[in-house]
Order: sequence, then structure tokens, then C-alpha cells
Amino acid sequence: MFGMTVFESVLERLKAEARQAEEDAAEEAVEDDGPGEIRGLNSGFAGIGTGSTFVSGSQAAAAYLDLYEEPRPTPPEPQPAPEPPPAPPRHLLRIAPDEIAEDLALTGKESMNDLLTRRRSFARENHPDRAPEELRANATLRMKIANMLIDETIRRIKVEESLGLSR
Repeated sequence: MFGMTVFESVLERLKAEARQAEEDAAEEAVEDDGPGEIRGLNSGFAGIGTGSTFVSGSQAAAAYLDLYEEPRPTPPEPQPAPEPPPAPPRHLLRIAPDEIAEDLALTGKESMNDLLTRRRSFARENHPDRAPEELRANATLRMKIANMLIDETIRRIKVEESLGLSR
């Protein structure tokens, strides 16, 4: 070991340890006299009762090569075509005051209770919280105009009643 580099001396020591391990393993194999025992799988498979290995490690690996193969990826299933978005409610596109008055079916001869019923019914169909995101501004505008029209009609009815011009 003198006159060698550190690497060379480590390499020589490892080789010597490997030779010693092989010799020890050979001595243990000779000393064992137990037929029918299964030996360790150092370099292959151990034969039952034979006292020696009957298949090398490379032969065993070749026999089970299909176990080492990566599974083939399955092709992804085609995604169903997304459903087209539903058509926007046509009544939410009508935002002119005269169109909203037409939707409310105001004639000017409604009673107070009839106006309140129409307001609730209109709100069920046109409330911004129930409208699609892109039409919420239209729904808000429709509600404002409808409330304004109904409030104006209620105010007119009250003025007529105060003047004694009730229907």
C-alpha cells in the first residue's frame, strides 16, 4: 500500500474485502449440510435441496422481463363536446321603456293590488340575481324602469283618489 495514491489503496482494500467475502461464502456453503433448505438469492435463485444455484440472476431477469416493462399508457378518452351556452332570455334584451310597459301590460285601469302583483311577477322573471352574468345590467335596467312605471301609476292613482276622481 505504500507508494500508492489514496484512491489506489482504497480500491485494493475493497478488492481484498470482496475476495474475503467470496471465500467466506464458499466455506459456509460447504459447511451447510441441510438438504431441502432454500439458500439466499445472492446471484440467482437457489435450488431446493441441490446445494447450488440453478439459474443465474440474468436468466431470471430475462424470464420476468415483461414485469419490468412500463405499462403502455391508455389513450385518453375523447372529451364530449361542450354544450353550447343557452340562448339568453329574449325578454332581457328588451330595455326600452315602452317595451317594458308592454311586458307589464299596463293599461292605466289597474287597481293597487293588481299593480303590486304585477311588480312581484315581473321581479320573479327579471331580477338581476337570476339573470345570466352578461345580461345583469339589462335586468337591472328593466327592474328600474318597471318599478318607475309602477310607482308612477300608483302615484297617479293616489292623486286621482285624493281629487275624488276615483274610478
